[in-house]
Amino acid sequence: MDFIYLVFSSFSLLADPVNFTYVILGFVIGTIFAAIPGLTATLAMALLLPLTYSLSVETALMACASIYMAGMCGGSITATTINIPGAPSSMMTALDGYPMQRQGKGALALGHAALGSMFGGAVGALLLIAVAPFVAELSLLVKTTGKFSLLAFALIVVVIAQRGRIPQAGLAACIGLMLATVGLDAMEPITRFTYGYSSLTAGIDLMPVIIGTFAIAEVMTQASARIDISAATEAVKKVKIRRRDFLPPLADIRKIGFGCYFKSCLIGYFVGTLPGAGGSMGSFLAYTETVRTSSEPETFGRGNPQGIAASESANNAVCGGAMVPMLTFGIPGDPITAIMLGVLVINGIQPGPQLMSDQAGLIAPMLAALLFSAVVLIPLTLWMIGPYFIKIVSVRKDVLYAVIALLAVVGSYVATYSTFQMFMALGMGVLAFYLRRNGFPVITMLLGYILGPNLEEFLRRSLALSNGDPTTFFTNPDSLFFVALTLVFVYFLVIRKPAQAPVAAKAD
Repeated sequence: MDFIYLVFSSFSLLADPVNFTYVILGFVIGTIFAAIPGLTATLAMALLLPLTYSLSVETALMACASIYMAGMCGGSITATTINIPGAPSSMMTALDGYPMQRQGKGALALGHAALGSMFGGAVGALLLIAVAPFVAELSLLVKTTGKFSLLAFALIVVVIAQRGRIPQAGLAACIGLMLATVGLDAMEPITRFTYGYSSLTAGIDLMPVIIGTFAIAEVMTQASARIDISAATEAVKKVKIRRRDFLPPLADIRKIGFGCYFKSCLIGYFVGTLPGAGGSMGSFLAYTETVRTSSEPETFGRGNPQGIAASESANNAVCGGAMVPMLTFGIPGDPITAIMLGVLVINGIQPGPQLMSDQAGLIAPMLAALLFSAVVLIPLTLWMIGPYFIKIVSVRKDVLYAVIALLAVVGSYVATYSTFQMFMALGMGVLAFYLRRNGFPVITMLLGYILGPNLEEFLRRSLALSNGDPTTFFTNPDSLFFVALTLVFVYFLVIRKPAQAPVAAKAD
């Protein structure tokens, strides 16, 4: 209860003009990036990450939470108006949003998307606030062997979640683990794999890896794709939206039903707690469950608002779920929380079981901003400037990506003040580009790099405590639990080979 009280008392920090400005700017920037096909909120956060050095920890985390929530709901704008999902998590929204647009109900579809996003974001944030302290207390029961098995479980789940390309995902994860071993040894004062370069003594910095993997690689991918946006630009010119058209009628909301909203939120939240699942998987499962239980399944895909509500409620509830493993175990639930983990580490905050008790005052404002963004900023932003967001798709791509590339390179240098690390960011960008081009999911490489140091440390400590006996991972109850959980996931995701997820669920 003390933590819940601390979170709600943190709303007072929004009265600070600096905090409020960064939360608003973060939400607008996240929405813009999510609405532009090819860009994501992950890219927005990666570009803005160097700015966190000049901000207080509370302000930086509040801005990140705002970008996160905006990124989940912003993709529905172009998904609805021109059938081009601005974010992978909005793929299912396009199935019913675009048919409503063609029926002349585009504004109404956007209103339903905003309402679902607001409800999902609020429920996800409230569940996070209520559950996270208890999860943190339970995590104290996990000892050294259990921590290794947990991290191994997370990495394995991320790999096998990439259905259809598990070998590529496994190799990418191994590349990430290899990058994590460069520099000082985790247990002994010796250097490894530096090849005589003193600049590598401290290892490869997290900032160049993030900026290279997401920003520079994205620029190279889009530049090589040569996407023709002329048809989308023409479609945008025909779209006319009035602000009063955004409000969904009460009859539509009643027809969708509170049960649909809440069930979709729960699906999204619990999917978010699984490492690597992400908003696209959450929206896909919620959408298919809604179709399965509907009395009119044939209406989905033809402009049924219930499909929009299910998809948007789920992918915004993922925000709260994905933060649970990130805060309590230091395991990112998706790419955006991986970058948020970087913000914590950069500011000297180590996620883990003690975080909720020792540094709750730093985390509470972030959760307050997440809830504020869902309840206030989603409907307010769409009502005020929603009609203009759909024109973002017509921005010249050559100018846009040139600016992004410049910000990425400058940001990587400002973050480390190291020319070597700046070139390392470029190198990581080239590596990530070729990995993506050949079907390798770079998110598994990033998570391998992030989890690698702790994975190695807990493995070596466990073997040292057991005098080199590997059976210690099967004799300790906490470790055995995660080993069994890993086998369960392997069975359901690999051996049984369930139905393929949509392409959006495979996006990096």
